[in-house]
Amino acid sequence: MPNSPQPSRTSLDKPLDKKPPIKKTERGALLWDILKKLAVFAAPYKTLIIATLILTVLGSFTAQVNAFVLRYTVDTLTEIATLADPWQAGLRMLGIISAVLLTKEILSIFISFGQRFFGEKIRINLSRDLSQKIIERILTYRMAFYTSSENDSGKLQTRIDYGVSSLTSLVQNFFIDMLPLFASAIVSLMIMFSTNFWIGLVGLIIIPIYFFISQKQARRLQGFRRQMRGYREAKSGLVISLINSISVVKSFVRESIEAEKHLTIQKEMTDNQLRIRSIGFIYDAIKTFIEQIGVVVIILLTAYFVLKGEMTIGMILFHVMLFQNVAAPIRQLHRIYDQINNALTYAEGFFEILEDDEQVENISGRSSKDLKGHIELKNVDFTYPNGTQALKDVSFTIKPNRITALVGLSGAGKSTIISLLVKFYAPDAGMICLDGHNLADCDTHELRQNIGLVLQSNHIFSGTISENIRYGDMNATDEDIIIAAKKASIHEQIINLSKGYESTAKSLSGGQQQRIALARMFLKDPPIVFLDEPTASLDAIASQQVKKSLDLIKKDRTVIMVSHNIAQIIDADDLVVIEDGRVVETGTHEALYAQRGKYFEIFSAMSDSLNLDKISQTLNG
Repeated sequence: MPNSPQPSRTSLDKPLDKKPPIKKTERGALLWDILKKLAVFAAPYKTLIIATLILTVLGSFTAQVNAFVLRYTVDTLTEIATLADPWQAGLRMLGIISAVLLTKEILSIFISFGQRFFGEKIRINLSRDLSQKIIERILTYRMAFYTSSENDSGKLQTRIDYGVSSLTSLVQNFFIDMLPLFASAIVSLMIMFSTNFWIGLVGLIIIPIYFFISQKQARRLQGFRRQMRGYREAKSGLVISLINSISVVKSFVRESIEAEKHLTIQKEMTDNQLRIRSIGFIYDAIKTFIEQIGVVVIILLTAYFVLKGEMTIGMILFHVMLFQNVAAPIRQLHRIYDQINNALTYAEGFFEILEDDEQVENISGRSSKDLKGHIELKNVDFTYPNGTQALKDVSFTIKPNRITALVGLSGAGKSTIISLLVKFYAPDAGMICLDGHNLADCDTHELRQNIGLVLQSNHIFSGTISENIRYGDMNATDEDIIIAAKKASIHEQIINLSKGYESTAKSLSGGQQQRIALARMFLKDPPIVFLDEPTASLDAIASQQVKKSLDLIKKDRTVIMVSHNIAQIIDADDLVVIEDGRVVETGTHEALYAQRGKYFEIFSAMSDSLNLDKISQTLNG
């Protein structure tokens, strides 16, 4: 069985995990680094941690009571058996034993409950804090972070979920499971040494042996666990992709193919899990065998001292129980290594996301209030994170309070320009100026507060229609929401719903959802509006209704529009024609049409696609 198996390939035919195994020295340094980072999150719960440690120490002493009681019982019974009338002494012994054990159990209940409750409270609070912190963090990241292939929704969700889970499991195992056992082991070992040096030495020797075996077990499993992370990320991404593309899957009747992709990953995960389990079973058997050797040695040593008259018979069971108290937590060392390796595997990716300072948006800057909307692009180049160059030496000017249309074929770079203007991305070269100031120096939040963005498909959040419209202004009144809905030509349809504005927004049609997004825009009331194919996915009637709302939005604002709709292009005051990421023509509709250049070619193609001659004959006939 190989030490570090080669990752098999997914249905996407790419390695699941390209990271090399972590070396022993690197693992130790990384573990220490993770513990320091985790300590920052644990600091607010210092009182809980101290209380847990105190209860753990108390619990470790109560755990030794059974061994003392068993020794007392055996030694006392040995003496009582020699008496002529043993019953009275026997009953007294039973009374003492019962009282001691009952008191011990009552104390153990309270100690165990407090220790486990406090430990669980620490774990739950840490889970909440870690989850909240990383969400707050990634919300500050640039758009490039989300569009990177390394951070697709499936992989990102898996890294966050398993990162939080592994870190909190490490805390849970330490405070709730392992800490009481180790405290008990230390106390047991001290008692063994206090009774006899050689007996204590046997208990001490087993610790490095178990530690060595557990370390070998963990290192043997390390490659498999890292591989499992890749499988989980691939599986999560595959499920999300399947849900998002279910209409395409069903329309092409490809259910069996998608099921086969999922089955392939499931089989690889199953094989990996079985190998992990089989390795664990082998090492567990070895540790059990060593423990039994230790028990035999303890019995032989104690028996030797009993025969010499230095110990009583009860010491045999006493030492065996103490030895088992020492061996029990050491036997579980592989669990600690499992948790450590899980923490290293998943927490490494978790903290990479949490501490990716390069992705943080530059929010603060020059005030972006009272914008007029004079925009100038000067020799702008831009390449997406995946290496695709979208813009090359782009220069043009957008005048305030006018409608500027970006015209070009699909993939020319029109939407990319809008993304740069909203500061979703930053240009690689050149400069974008807003009202005479470098856009990069503008306060990002203020800028976006003054910009409205209407896309081809605007996101509708889970919740009511009222909540979705109010997203444009969280302080808006119900009356403000109604006014915005009327401007978006959606009010009449909303009030005809059974729950009116409290109806679920997701249940609306595509055209209705687009008008909800427009109502959200009216509520925001920004001085600058970007329209990116806002009617492309709508039917003719819905497009006409949306166009009326768009005409209201365009009034007295600076509007930058991307559209393949002739009617909207003709309405524009200025046109910027883009081809293969370059600006090839600028001017008005009439001027560019008269040039018989690229715009004439695009406009003619649009006109031909509409079959205007047939439409004219129908209208005139």
